[in-house]
This record gives sequence, C-alpha cells and structure tokens, in this order.
Amino acid sequence: MAADITIRAATAEDDDVVGRLTVEAYVQGGHLEGEMEYAEELADVALRRTQAHLLVAEGEDGEVLGSITICLAGTPLAELSIEGEAEVRMLAVAGSAGGRGIGAALMRAGIVKARELGAHTLSLHTLKTMTTAHRLYERLGFARVPERDAWIEDRVFVLAYEMVL
Repeated sequence: MAADITIRAATAEDDDVVGRLTVEAYVQGGHLEGEMEYAEELADVALRRTQAHLLVAEGEDGEVLGSITICLAGTPLAELSIEGEAEVRMLAVAGSAGGRGIGAALMRAGIVKARELGAHTLSLHTLKTMTTAHRLYERLGFARVPERDAWIEDRVFVLAYEMVL
C-alpha cells in the first residue's frame, strides 16, 4: 500500500468529491464517450455508499485521491457477478495522484473487503481501452476469463477478470 495514504470507508461528506473524481477519471481516460447516462451513475456516490461497500484512499492532508466500490452478487449495483462472488465497480484515481500506487492500494483493500464479506471470488469487468487497469489487475493476481466477457445493455462490450479468494 502506498505509505502516504489511508484506505477507509466512505462517508456522506465524501460524496461530492468522489463523484467528481470518478467522472473526471473516466472522462480523462476516454472511457465515457457517448455514455453520459453512465456518468450520472458514476456521480451517484450516495447510492454506491448505501447499497455497496465504497472505500476511499485519503492522502495525509485528508484529500480523497481515489475510490473503489465492492458489491456482492445479487445486490443492486452488481452487474455481472454470480452467486458467491463480490464484484469490483468504478475504481477511480484522481489524475493528480497517478503513479503513486493508489489504484493498487484500493484494489488490495477491495480484495480484503471481498474476503470479509465471505465471497469465494472477486470478479470485475473492464473496457478494452482500460489497458493500464488490465496490467494492474494481472499484477495483483486476477486472471482473464474470456468466457465471461459480456455486452452491457447491448452497447458496451466488457472484458472479464476474476480472482479466486
């Protein structure tokens, strides 16, 4: 974990900054073109915080630098996970905080949270264009599961990764 950050559960006070940070990360990465409805979902942090497990990375100065959502299969925010799994959703790191290991720290905390929730597998789906994230997932021990690749609402194709916990 990056030494200068703390991973903690998000609070209502984090909602605005996490919403802005998440949308900005997806826009800067070029992952929201033509998907403004999804931008609204990314910005709805109160929903994530109350219907899933939302973790934030906080710098020494208290600034929120990133977030990750972990949800269990069958819960409102789960898209493609199956029974017994937890699912990673909406990992985002502030552009100004890139290269500091924050994404990896959030993913490691997500793995711990999934284990705490009793999941046997942690799954995630990602866009083909999120190549930096793919490298991170593979470094952490996630494996590609092409048979679980999927179309979301028949308009967005996503690649599947999973880690047995």
